[in-house]
Amino acid sequence: MLATQRRATNQQVLLDRLKEARNNTDALFKIVREDSLYERPIPERHRIAFYLGHLEAFDWNLFRQYIPALKSFAPEFDKLFAFGIDPVGGGLPTDRAEDWPALARITAYQKSVRDSLDAAMQAGDFPEESASGRPSLLTLLHVAIEHRLMHAETLTYMFHRLAFERKHRQAQPMPSERAIRAGMVEIPEGRATLGFLPNDAREFGWDNEFEAHDVEVPAFQIDWYMVTNGEFLEFLHSGGYNNRKVWSDADWSWKEQQNIRHPAFWRSADGEWHYRGMFEEMPLPLSWPVYVSHAEAIAYARWANKSLPTEAQWHRAAYGTPEATERIFPWGSDFPAANLGNFDFSRWDPVPVNAFPDNQSALGVEGQLGNGWEWTSSLFRPFEGFQPFSFYPGYSADFFDGKHYVIKGGSARTAASMLRRSFRNWFQPHYQYVYAGFRCVSAEDRSVSC
Repeated sequence: MLATQRRATNQQVLLDRLKEARNNTDALFKIVREDSLYERPIPERHRIAFYLGHLEAFDWNLFRQYIPALKSFAPEFDKLFAFGIDPVGGGLPTDRAEDWPALARITAYQKSVRDSLDAAMQAGDFPEESASGRPSLLTLLHVAIEHRLMHAETLTYMFHRLAFERKHRQAQPMPSERAIRAGMVEIPEGRATLGFLPNDAREFGWDNEFEAHDVEVPAFQIDWYMVTNGEFLEFLHSGGYNNRKVWSDADWSWKEQQNIRHPAFWRSADGEWHYRGMFEEMPLPLSWPVYVSHAEAIAYARWANKSLPTEAQWHRAAYGTPEATERIFPWGSDFPAANLGNFDFSRWDPVPVNAFPDNQSALGVEGQLGNGWEWTSSLFRPFEGFQPFSFYPGYSADFFDGKHYVIKGGSARTAASMLRRSFRNWFQPHYQYVYAGFRCVSAEDRSVSC
C-alpha cells in the first residue's frame, strides 16, 4: 500500500514537471514572430516548424508503445516529426518551407497529442514495469521531460541565430564587466568517478551515464576560469586562425572551406569586435566565456602549448576533494540555486566567468556548472557495461561514431535536473552554435593560464 502511494505521488510530481516543461517550450516558441516559424536559422538543422511538431511526436511515439488505449490519429505526423537531424560529412537538408504542413495543422496535432496523453496517464491505463524490461511510467516521464528540456536549450541557440527583428525581445539585466585574474589550479592525482551514482530509485539517468566506474587521474593543472572572449581575442590577434601548425588537417580543411575567421557569436564592425547576444548586439564583453567549436578550442589550446581536459580530468577538477572524497556538485550537496550559477534558464546570455564565486569546487576551480558547456578532448563513447534503453535504443548508440566529443557543465539555458554530475552531452567538432566554451589543462607547472 505504501509503495503504491509513493509511486502515485512520484507520478504526479513528474506529471507536474512535464506540464512545466511544456510551458517552458511554449513560451520559447512565442519569442519567434509567427512569420518566421518556417525559417532555418542553422543550416545543419530542421526548420523551426519541425520542432513545434517534434516535441509532441516524440512524446506520442514514446508512450503509445506501452499504453494500449492510445491509437494513432495522425500517423503521417507521427513519422514526419519523429527525428531531428545531425548531418555528418557536410550534407545539409534541402527542403523548402512550403514542404511542411501549415502552422494550424501542426498546432492542432500538438493539442490532440497532449490531450490524449494526459487523459491516458491520469486514468492510470499503463502496465507496471516488468521483469522483461518494460520501462515504468516514471522512467518514460523522466525521458519525456528531459528530452523537452534539452530542446528548450538547443532551440534557444537556434533562435539565437535569427535576425533580431524576427524575435520578440525579452528583458534581461546586463551584468557589468569584471576584471579576471588569470591563473591555473593545481589538481593533485586522485580518482574521478564517472557515471551514474543514484541515491534512490526515484533518480533518473540516460543510458550513456551508466555504468559508474573510477578512473585514476595523474596530477595536472587546469584553468581557474573558462577561457574568456578577451583571452581568445589575443589568439585571434596573434594570427591564430591563420596558423596552420595549431590546426589538425580535418579542422583546417573545415575552417578554410567554410571561411571561419572568428567565433560564430562575434562580429566585426568598424574595426571593433561585437558580441551577438540573443536579442541585441553589444561591444565584445571581454570577461564572458568565449563560445566556439571544438576545433577552435583545440587550436587555441595548442597555441597556448596546452590541451583540453579529458572527461576524467574535468570530473576530477569539479568534484574531487583534498580528502579523496567526491562532491555531488562542485560547491557541495546543495541543489542548484540562483545564487550559485548562470543556469536553469536564468538568463539568455552569459555573465563574466567570475560572477559566481560560490560556484567553486573543493580544489579551487570556479564556474564549472553553468555559463557555458565545456569541451573535453574525450570522444563520446560508451562506458563499460553500457546497455541502450530498450525503448530508445538510438539515443546514445547512434552517436558512438568517433565523430562527437563530450561536453560537460551546462549553460544558462540548461535545466537544473541536467546539472547532475553524471550527465553527458556531445557534439561534432565543427559545430559552432552551441553555448560551449572551454578551459585548458597542462601537465607541467605553469603560473599563467592559457
